[in-house]
Amino acid sequence: MRTNLSSQISLNRVSTRYYKPENTIERSVLTRFEKIPTNIYETVDEGVSCIADEIIRKVQERQRDGKFCTIAAGTGASLRPLFAELVRRHKEEGVSFRNVVVFNLYEYYPLTEPNNSSFNQLNELFLKQVDIDPQNVFTLNGTIPQEGVIDHCHLYEQRIKTYGGIDIAVMGIGREGNIGMNEPGSAATSQTRLILIDATSRSEAAHNLGVDNLPPCSITMGIGSIMEARKVFLLAWGEEKADIIKKAVEDKISDSLPASYLQMHQNATVCVDLPTAAHLTRIQRPWLVTSCEWNDKLIRSAIVWLCLLTKKPILKLTNKDYNENGLSELLALYGSAYNVNIKIFNDLQHTITGWPGGKPNADDTYRPERAKPFPKRVVVFSPHPDDDVISMGGTLRRLVQQGHEVHVAYETSGNIAVGDEEVVRFMHFINGFNQLFDENKNETIKNKYAEIKKFLLSKKEGDMDARDILTIKGLIRRGEARTASTYNQIPLERVHFLDLPFYETGRIEKNPISEADVNIVMNLLREVKPHQIYVAGDLADPHGTHRVCTDAVLAAIDEEKKAGAEWLKDCRIWMYRGAWAEWEIENIEMAVPLSPEELRAKRNSILKHQSQMESAPFLGNDERLFWQRSEDRNRGTASLYDSLGLACYEAMEAFVEYKPL
Repeated sequence: MRTNLSSQISLNRVSTRYYKPENTIERSVLTRFEKIPTNIYETVDEGVSCIADEIIRKVQERQRDGKFCTIAAGTGASLRPLFAELVRRHKEEGVSFRNVVVFNLYEYYPLTEPNNSSFNQLNELFLKQVDIDPQNVFTLNGTIPQEGVIDHCHLYEQRIKTYGGIDIAVMGIGREGNIGMNEPGSAATSQTRLILIDATSRSEAAHNLGVDNLPPCSITMGIGSIMEARKVFLLAWGEEKADIIKKAVEDKISDSLPASYLQMHQNATVCVDLPTAAHLTRIQRPWLVTSCEWNDKLIRSAIVWLCLLTKKPILKLTNKDYNENGLSELLALYGSAYNVNIKIFNDLQHTITGWPGGKPNADDTYRPERAKPFPKRVVVFSPHPDDDVISMGGTLRRLVQQGHEVHVAYETSGNIAVGDEEVVRFMHFINGFNQLFDENKNETIKNKYAEIKKFLLSKKEGDMDARDILTIKGLIRRGEARTASTYNQIPLERVHFLDLPFYETGRIEKNPISEADVNIVMNLLREVKPHQIYVAGDLADPHGTHRVCTDAVLAAIDEEKKAGAEWLKDCRIWMYRGAWAEWEIENIEMAVPLSPEELRAKRNSILKHQSQMESAPFLGNDERLFWQRSEDRNRGTASLYDSLGLACYEAMEAFVEYKPL
């Protein structure tokens, strides 16, 4: 069973010569905008294998010389695949790390719970699974008194010098461009010190550790100390890091982006997979650095970029615009700007449809969805109990109003995203209702109310909720989802709560996806036999739930494909975004326009999820509420279509088709 298919979603076919140049000259041409040597790999596995080769080569070189190999390592999510590969090499190939000295890059402060420490994670993921002598492992102490921190930091720096400095530093990059917990504002010469962690970094680190909260500070190896390492590897995997990698590699050096300091390092390498490299110039805008292997999507991307650069709609672009901006190849291919313009104009025009389920009795040659069968059976998969309306609430209403049989499947309970005050409010209502209308004066509800109030009063920050409280929180979200579905005229018998098991840990960190999760999804698909499936393509969700939920759906579809399911032969799968990102216009294959009234109705359906308004705990680093993000993105998509000279709408929801692998 393939449960990682989301990692293989490739929206654009990238020519291998853009990321695997044949020689040094070609590489220098392609990477002219890159100020740090950057290696792009097709997969994470390929990347970590190459990095492991280099690390082991250095370790064994030191072994032959009878010397220690000193490694500074962090514990971010990007390093986990590398640690797993090094452990595999040790266990299966007999690679020894007996001469390795390890320095932990950072530790949270003040630490009260050892399990929440950075060092504990490093130990679990790597150290105790290989033959490194524990006496050769050094970490910063997150429990020392505050008055001893400065001396402790000086001693740590001195110990690094005692071992001859750092041979290899291995680290990830945070969403704010922080490296080794060095936050924006860190000086290039900074040494090991105590710093305050910003909210975004704390949230990201807490997710990586699988805890709800972390201490506010970190004792951190400074930028200056990292820059003294003889080799630095900066690792990043996944599309959610594409923006920050582009800035670190191509923008100017700035203390607001600590990773950019590596541009001054003599031997630093950035290692990324293709999704992470997506915004580097040689991948996103290859015409600026080399001749291109043109395909429809790349041409569309180039023309949209040219329109935004020149502030012209598509049909007003001239030969001069193409020639002055590195796109003369397209003139040679198509003969004139007009020929390219009309091709892309028609291409984008054909993505627009007011009939997301297909228009009956219409010529569907140039429509994104087929006319038949009509009406269609539709399943909308929603990772949390509000992603359906946030991401495609307007399309959802259209499908219902146009007569399709629409089912909504809420994949997780979403219970950890409900605040405690919501539980108190609902329990207060239930207790009051019981006292007013229960003639038998049943004490069960009264006692449970008292028990929950007592628990919440004694609950400390970071404590896990009791199972009863999680159940109540799940019920609150179910009620909101039912209300929103009823508002959108979806019969409640077509509203499915899947409660996938992977989610039910009660903490931010979830269990790995399992066959049990996939089977639940598969059973629903076999029951409905849909003609259309909508699934989350919002893989930048910082907590990863969207990705796991999408993997469960894609794995179920994959299993049905292997089994030769008849229903799948007449089914299309559409991916939506909304809460965390929007599709780039070059990838959009269906754009559903919304009128002002439809956008208002969409907002109303989002607002039915009252627990996810101002008090929602997981808004990420975007301060806007979910309904505000949704409207801004939908209006932004419509505005982009308008600026390109296409139809002018109030808002648009965008979709990309997924074709089963």
